Amino acid sequence: MIDADFRVPFLFQHVATFVWAVSGAVVGIRKRFDITGVFVVALLSSAGGGLVRDALFLQRTPMFLLDPIYLPIVAGATLLMTLFTASLTSVVQGEAVSKFVDLIDAIGTPAFAVVGMQLAQEHGIPLFSVVFVGVANGVTGGLLRDVVVRDVPTLLRPGQFVSLTLLAVCGLFLALTMRAGMNPTLAGWITVGAYFTLRVIAVSFNWQTRPVLFEPKQ
Repeated sequence: MIDADFRVPFLFQHVATFVWAVSGAVVGIRKRFDITGVFVVALLSSAGGGLVRDALFLQRTPMFLLDPIYLPIVAGATLLMTLFTASLTSVVQGEAVSKFVDLIDAIGTPAFAVVGMQLAQEHGIPLFSVVFVGVANGVTGGLLRDVVVRDVPTLLRPGQFVSLTLLAVCGLFLALTMRAGMNPTLAGWITVGAYFTLRVIAVSFNWQTRPVLFEPKQ
């Protein structure tokens, strides 16, 4: 990326990585995986979106392999949760920690989606594909995690407007940068703010999607 592009702050990148790795490790532990399985689920939870973006869509070396701190963070989260399973899994499920994870999601998901779109733009792919890469960057980690642990992916089930909200703000970022000529850094933070605001509203009013096919009433 060029210097003018939006960048996720260094510290936040690694805090988000650790939090997402811990949340994935908890899922692996509750599924009674061994330490290898827990590590794989933690890695997919924290790096799955970037892995699919880089290796599948953009055909480049995944960023988490180039960052010397990324894998140690995931390994550390896995080891921490494995060694202190009984005490930490109950703490992680606490309301305060769950809200913190939601906060990281609400900021990190759109931020990394913007990064994914910028990388896709550099590869000269069509705009609709750029948006697709951005959305995939934000939601694929959870999708891969659920598939590996053999759960119906949260992304595919009715729930709050996560993917649709992300789709909308990805379009907003492109409109701000390509139509309005706004600086990508400013546009990126506006995109993060818009997603965060919409997520807060959706949670507050419990706005949710509905199944395409309703079960007939008995």
